[in-house]
Amino acid sequence: MFSYETMVAFFNTFIERKYYMTLLSGIQETLLMTAIATVIGLIIGIFVAIIQVSEFPRKLKWLEKILKGIAKLYVDIIRGTPAIVQVSFIWLVVLADVVMARPVVGGISFGINSGAYMAELIRAGIQGIDKGQMEAGRSLGLSYFQTMKLIIIPQAFRQMLPALVSEFIVLIKETAVIGMIGGRDIMRAGNIMMSDTGSFIWPILIVTITYLVLTSTFTMIMRVIEKRMNKGRF
Repeated sequence: MFSYETMVAFFNTFIERKYYMTLLSGIQETLLMTAIATVIGLIIGIFVAIIQVSEFPRKLKWLEKILKGIAKLYVDIIRGTPAIVQVSFIWLVVLADVVMARPVVGGISFGINSGAYMAELIRAGIQGIDKGQMEAGRSLGLSYFQTMKLIIIPQAFRQMLPALVSEFIVLIKETAVIGMIGGRDIMRAGNIMMSDTGSFIWPILIVTITYLVLTSTFTMIMRVIEKRMNKGRF
């Protein structure tokens, strides 16, 4: 299995059939899906988190109950069901008749999934800000949403950034399931190599190392950002 001959035979085939291009295409699709999912998840997360922590005027309490109920239902459904089920439903049912590039469809699917987790991160970040900040903003004549936009969210974002980067790293790994329903991510590239060569160990090792390099790179970036934030450079 780990013999020198099998290794040489596999990598000769890897080069001759240009499987490295298949792998690079998988990396590109994985990162594109992850980027799209992160943006969509962040937008959904901010919107849901603001609904969860907001207090509506007395006349609009009925609307507050409805919106908070919808937000809670969304978070509970997403966090209570497997990602592969959600992505399969969105990809194969909801967006089945929509003509879009695979990375875009995958990004939307994972973005909806990630939004629930980001909402909880953002909600916790907002609630971690001293209530006096909101009172100070309101005393300056700012509306509730102006105070959230200009004072609360920027401060909360600094606290949430490491957790959000961690969510980005988790998304990179979670996109591996997309190959099961037609995507061409890193895992799908590995499956193609296994199918064509009949070898399992080397494609799996290549895929493992690829994910490890990607996640380690973004982890190092996160640590650099954290250090700069702690020194007040951001």
